[in-house]
Amino acid sequence: MPISHIILTTAISITLLTSIWLIFRFRNISLVGEQPTNLIAFIAILFTSGLDVGLILFPLTEFPVYETEAIYSFTNPLAIEFGFWGFLVWGFYFLTTFYFCVVEPRLKLFEIAWVKFINNIVIIATCAFTGFLFLSYLPGYIDGISDSLRYALVAAVVLFAVFSSTDIRFVIWLSVGSFLLFLGLIGTMIVYGDFGIAQISQSGQYLGGYFSNLHRFISPLTDYHAFYLFWWFAWSIMIGQFVARFVGGLRPWQLLAALLVLPSIPIALWFSVLFHFHGQDITLTGPFQIAMVVVGIIFVVNSLDSLTRLYSENLNLTVERMGRTAYITVHWLLLFGLILLYQFTPLKIEWIGMVVIGLYVCVYALIVQRRRSLVQSFI
Repeated sequence: MPISHIILTTAISITLLTSIWLIFRFRNISLVGEQPTNLIAFIAILFTSGLDVGLILFPLTEFPVYETEAIYSFTNPLAIEFGFWGFLVWGFYFLTTFYFCVVEPRLKLFEIAWVKFINNIVIIATCAFTGFLFLSYLPGYIDGISDSLRYALVAAVVLFAVFSSTDIRFVIWLSVGSFLLFLGLIGTMIVYGDFGIAQISQSGQYLGGYFSNLHRFISPLTDYHAFYLFWWFAWSIMIGQFVARFVGGLRPWQLLAALLVLPSIPIALWFSVLFHFHGQDITLTGPFQIAMVVVGIIFVVNSLDSLTRLYSENLNLTVERMGRTAYITVHWLLLFGLILLYQFTPLKIEWIGMVVIGLYVCVYALIVQRRRSLVQSFI
């Protein structure tokens, strides 16, 4: 097994065990963020901030791979796809959301200069890398798109995201709106594909292949699976830091259940519909392709605006300090400039994920070092 796979397996196992321990140790506390919202709004913010265009457009290109490669033959392609995007991996966000709700206000480890520096570098790098991936994959999403239009579209998406980040209300409204739009897209595709009760029942059986093989997804199946897991790790701390402020009085077990189940329901339904289209060789016509691209673009905006909001607050480069015009100009130039620079660097999301795992190790060590202060804060 490659060393990167060993590191991933160890990191996943430790985070899962820690999450289980937290559920029992702190079962009676109530988690409340700085700006608590209702559960539906919280899940919408989490869902749209923690996912991007890949959720919309990757499955139809990945199902054929999972059908033909022997390593995935232990179950069906729908179960594999769901395993890469759903259920267990959302547990990463539970651990970090719990940390920023309960531990960080007491220990303030992310206010330590070097921790804060690494965290913000990761946020900015991941934010720009998300935009770069969108730029790179656009020709596969929109046939015949010219380079000039591709760069202009990415520039516009980044500008819209930076503008949205100027007010937390915009971030929340856009998250809830895009989540509802995604549900509307699923409903439209169900009607178009004649996806009835029989197909839903069959999809449920296919998805059962994931849960009956849950243990297999704790360790990378392939390098491509490792790429996904590193991606989840790369996002985990910053998404937990962002969404923790919106938790509205949940018990730890309720938060974990909500994170594992609620985002997985629309993901499972969406993948099931796409798998039905794939299995029946149903061709998506122009309007449906455009709708998928539009929803995917909005997901990119949701990811970028939440991360921009986060690192700008961490670095005190806020609207209140800079003014709206300067804020938009500076952050747009920073992010779009980094997106362009990524074309000349070998940076991979796996490297960012590895840095985040290293940050996990440091935070665990700091918590052990300061455990006395932490324990006293609960007395």
